[in-house]
Amino acid sequence: MHPTIRIEDPAQPDIVLLLEHGEAHSAELYPAESNHHLPLDALRAANVLFHVARDAGGRAIGTGAVVLNGTWAEIKRMWVEPEARGLGLSKAILDTLEAAARAAGVGMLRLETGVVSHAALGLYARAGFVPCDPFADYRPDPLSVFMQKDLQTASS
Repeated sequence: MHPTIRIEDPAQPDIVLLLEHGEAHSAELYPAESNHHLPLDALRAANVLFHVARDAGGRAIGTGAVVLNGTWAEIKRMWVEPEARGLGLSKAILDTLEAAARAAGVGMLRLETGVVSHAALGLYARAGFVPCDPFADYRPDPLSVFMQKDLQTASS
């Protein structure tokens, strides 16, 4: 059976644990100033569509959020637990996030990830994201890669 991916409250204890796993992984790869995780209270804001992937037994195994900013949105908190990787779940979450952004009328989807996050970079490139300049409050960072996808011209 395929995992389910739905909008949920990120403050649930099992979800908080997944968010902590993602933060710990980022801390192993990058210094604190190069990590840009949204805190839990921000993930619960009205303009955030926070998604959770659960396996057939109901265990949370992945997360991803779309932060709506008018005509554009940002992907945040993409995370899949190590034991659930390699099964296409990251692509399924990304596809779900993109569909949510499209449904919200977003024209441009953006993200920031790290230069050594090779699996993420490959996923985003295969999904049609292209490099772009820093956006919103981001500043240039040699450890960051900024990407975007024009949803008005790209097919899903």
